[in-house]
Amino acid sequence: MTTSKHEVPEELLSSLLANYKKPEDLIGENGLLKQLTKLLVERALDAEMTEHLGHDRHEPVANLAGNTRNGRSRKTLKGEFGGLPIEVPRDRHGTFEPQIVPKHQTRWTGFDERILSLYARGMTVREIQAHLQEMYGAEVSPSLISSVTDAIVDEVKIWQGRPLDAVYPIVYLDCIC
Repeated sequence: MTTSKHEVPEELLSSLLANYKKPEDLIGENGLLKQLTKLLVERALDAEMTEHLGHDRHEPVANLAGNTRNGRSRKTLKGEFGGLPIEVPRDRHGTFEPQIVPKHQTRWTGFDERILSLYARGMTVREIQAHLQEMYGAEVSPSLISSVTDAIVDEVKIWQGRPLDAVYPIVYLDCIC
C-alpha cells in the first residue's frame, strides 16, 4: 500500500500566512488551521455527496431514483481544536452516508483516546473535564467522560488481574559519549 504525499505550492502557503503575527493567528479559536479544517471537511462532504448522487450541483439528475441534494444540516464536531461547526449536505431520500464524518458522530477521531489516556494517568473526571477545556477549548460533560471510561472498565479489570511473571529482567545501560 502506497501513500501519496500532496505537495502544497509555496505561493499558497505564502498567501495563507500573509497576515500571520502570533500563534493564535494559526492555532487560536478563529485561527487558520480551524478555518482550513472546516473548509476541507465541508469540501470532502460535498465530494462524497456528488459521488453518492452521480451528478454535480446544478447538473441534470443522473441517478434512476431521482435523488437530489436537499440543503444542509449543521453539526458541531468536538476535537482537539475545540468545537468546529460544519454543514453536512443532505439528499432528498436520506440515503447519504458520509464517510469522513459519519452520521451521529460529534467527536473527531482520537478524542476518546485522549480521555482514556488522561484517565489512565490517574486524573479524575473533573480534572479531565478541566484539562480538555483548558487545552482544547472543548466543553465536555462529566457524563461523556464517564461513558468513555466506563466502556473500558472490564478490560482494565482483566489487565489488573492478569498473572504476573515471576521475574522481570531489568537492563541498565550506562554510556559516555
